[in-house]
Amino acid sequence: MKLFKKISANRDPNKSHIPFRLNFLFFIVFLLFAALIGQLAYLQVDYGQKFATEVNSANNTTATASVQRGSVYDSTGRVLVGNKSHQAIQYTKGLNVAADKMYTIATKLGQYLTISTSSLTDRNRADYYLANKTNLKAVAKHVKNSTDSDVLYDREVKYTEQNLIKSMTSSEKNAAAIYAKMSGAYSLSTVNLKSTGVSNTELAEIGEHQSEMPGVKVGTSWTRSYPNGTSLSSVLGAVTTEKQGLPSDDVKTLLAEGYSRDDSVGQSQLEKQYENVLKGTKSQTEVKTQDGVIQKEIKKYGGQKGDNLSLTINSKFQKAVQSIMMSQTKSVGSGNPYLPGAYAVVLNPQTGAIYALAGASRDLSTGKVTENALGTINQTFVMGSVVKGATVMGALQSGVITPTSSTMTDTPIKLAGTATKSSWFNKSGSASIPLTASEAMEVSSNSYMMQLAMKEGNFNYASGRGLTMSTSVFSKLRGYFNEFGLGVKTGIDLPGEATGFQGDSSRKSIGKALDLSFGNYDAYTTIQVAQYIATMANGGRRIAPHIVSSITGTNADGSQGKVQTNVTPRVLNTVDVPSSYFDVVQKGYYLVVHGTSAYKTGSDLASLSPQVAAKSGTAETFHGSTSTETLSLATYAPYNNPKVAMAIVFPGISSGGVANTTTAKLIYKEFWKYYSK
Repeated sequence: MKLFKKISANRDPNKSHIPFRLNFLFFIVFLLFAALIGQLAYLQVDYGQKFATEVNSANNTTATASVQRGSVYDSTGRVLVGNKSHQAIQYTKGLNVAADKMYTIATKLGQYLTISTSSLTDRNRADYYLANKTNLKAVAKHVKNSTDSDVLYDREVKYTEQNLIKSMTSSEKNAAAIYAKMSGAYSLSTVNLKSTGVSNTELAEIGEHQSEMPGVKVGTSWTRSYPNGTSLSSVLGAVTTEKQGLPSDDVKTLLAEGYSRDDSVGQSQLEKQYENVLKGTKSQTEVKTQDGVIQKEIKKYGGQKGDNLSLTINSKFQKAVQSIMMSQTKSVGSGNPYLPGAYAVVLNPQTGAIYALAGASRDLSTGKVTENALGTINQTFVMGSVVKGATVMGALQSGVITPTSSTMTDTPIKLAGTATKSSWFNKSGSASIPLTASEAMEVSSNSYMMQLAMKEGNFNYASGRGLTMSTSVFSKLRGYFNEFGLGVKTGIDLPGEATGFQGDSSRKSIGKALDLSFGNYDAYTTIQVAQYIATMANGGRRIAPHIVSSITGTNADGSQGKVQTNVTPRVLNTVDVPSSYFDVVQKGYYLVVHGTSAYKTGSDLASLSPQVAAKSGTAETFHGSTSTETLSLATYAPYNNPKVAMAIVFPGISSGGVANTTTAKLIYKEFWKYYSK
């Protein structure tokens, strides 16, 4: 106790012991931090490069692959455009794969796989040869060195092309072709080395040695198939092949949208117009690589087949109409050497739904006839008198005639400084007769239409007088034509539609305004004539023709799925006039076929049932200096409740005839066979 008390007595009772404990704790913490910093420095200095290399050499990323395109079905569910699957040999390129590694793989694969070498270039062969390091070193000794690696390699390629590849064996060329496809791939993209015609032997041998060839695998490719024929092939369009690659004019845009250079993409017509619908969604695969070599692939998303198009066209009816146009072109062409082809459009005047687009091109030198349904929208012709309904309607709108006051006398038109212009039945003036607007359509009076044009141009006609009306009459007449679709795009859901052709509208051509009034000046497409007669038939609604009725999905079994989007009629404009105006014009179309005049022009169609209305046309044209004619026809049926409208054209006729009406009768017969209900 005394000792305790003595010690206690020597201490300052107010002094704290906490600072010593804190200092000891700080010292321990300092040692720990020092050890940590030392370890980090050790790792950074001694192993930093090693770890960085390992991180850079290992990578997980996502690769994509194309899927089946959507199919195209007709209105009854028949497949017009489908997909045919093929086993393919594919290659997925790793990250930063060296040329010598691909050389080894290509050479090995070439033992088991044979591909076409038809497009193999000298550069392809040189690249393959130089991918072998031994070859590269040997060639380097023979060329001038350069600090620019690209310049040096170009020299090596040139030397190789000139001296070393001309004696390549067939097996070396085969391997070079494989190497060219492999080296053309992007990192982690998949290319088809052989997409069709892979033999069972090739599949077996490649499967057996697949582990020796990193990135090589057996996959599936697809090509378009046409199980119900090609009667609509020019309208359906085409897709690019792997050899063609992406279209050069769209390549930058498509690459930005995620396409690969060898992807199939819609190249024309429906395939191009509906590319976003048909292309589908690419599959996604997680790719694990080590040192640039693919170690493992894990499919994350199998992709989604493209959606399908359902058309307004019944393929059997389309095939029948196309067959008619082909046979008629051959038949008529045998006696008309300047006939370049023939075209027909059949559509629903109430909805714009197209029932058939058919056409044939004829080679004038050989007489060979080929399918060209697309000509219905991109070939223009001076159509003749089919437009006279639009001329009458314009005159009614201008007020120069009325439904109850429209009688004028058909007489030859004689103007100063020009040849006499007359109707076909009254060239001498001996058959001058009074005509109402409807009767003028019945007998296809040119004189009547010219008199309407002069009235609309505020010109008081007198025989022998000079034509002094304003050139504004051109735009006035064309404005009325445009309301019905003549001379303007119809809005069809296909690319490449032509607008038509307008003749000169200057003062020196003022006499051509008279020709314009009866259809012998401006040029129109067949689809425009079809839209025009459909607008007349339905009472003034100009509806955009459409070939696609709906977009559908795909069922699990691959069949056509549920409707996702329906295409509804698109009214472009409405001709807002009294119904009595349409009564005048529609009566004219009826009289063309069923009238009592000896000069009616559509009597060939009078026997058809249900009753049809129509306006035929004959335009004066030329093939070089040789005089020819264009025979045309615009028609609809039934007359009192239109369900179908039709336009037909045969240009380049040298001997007249009735090809237009004969063809219409054949098409009507087929139409009611398939659409009688």
